[in-house]
Amino acid sequence: MSALAGTRAHLLFERNLMVYRRSWVIIFTGFFEPLFYLFSLGLGLGHFIGRVQGVSYASYIAPALLASSAMNGAVYDATTNVFWKLRYGKVYDAMLATPIGPTDVALGETSWAQFRGLLYAAGFVVTAVALHLVHSWWGLLALPAAVVVGFGFAGVGIGASTFIRSWQDFDMVQLVQLPMFLFSATFYPLSIYPAAIQWIVRFSPLYHAIELVRSLTLGTVGFTNLVDAGYLVVLGAIGIWIARRRMAGLLLS
Repeated sequence: MSALAGTRAHLLFERNLMVYRRSWVIIFTGFFEPLFYLFSLGLGLGHFIGRVQGVSYASYIAPALLASSAMNGAVYDATTNVFWKLRYGKVYDAMLATPIGPTDVALGETSWAQFRGLLYAAGFVVTAVALHLVHSWWGLLALPAAVVVGFGFAGVGIGASTFIRSWQDFDMVQLVQLPMFLFSATFYPLSIYPAAIQWIVRFSPLYHAIELVRSLTLGTVGFTNLVDAGYLVVLGAIGIWIARRRMAGLLLS
């Protein structure tokens, strides 16, 4: 049976696709928050700020908001969706009575959360291109990069959801997510921070996601982008591993 672990993950993805097929508008609601930031700050306040690192302020924050959009979709779905199924809906209890195992559940839910993040990012990419905020042909890889970003945050979200005990615990998710959004070089360069704070920011998953996407849209691609992508892939894999072990302990014990 261990050789088959994870091979039925697509069944979870298909189930989620069928559940949301009549309520797809709900999926796109998280796309609008970063879009409002782009118009209010990038195009509004950006008129007074001028250029940052050689490009307009809107061009500077657009890739950061794109990465944040992928993060929002992945984290939101990975935490709320999995938490409800695990603690209230008892959906996984029924699933594990079938040949589906904890690895299938972890991988299937991660892929769905990743897909939701990708949808957010796709809408944002179209908007950025329409506003001429993408300055390099490397920008064609922004969407694949968003897939990597979604994987990293979906894995972390799935793993974290197994530790959430009640809806009140989602305050802790926001307590982590909001500062990460504001202080990961999203709206201003890392160089403005004191040196000690810069090292803390460099550990932020969103910082690596933003650096990856920003380098593609601005054409400043380098070796460090492999480090950024690797960081997110490892983070997502660790989250899936934790989710698999936790689900096995919670549901099969």
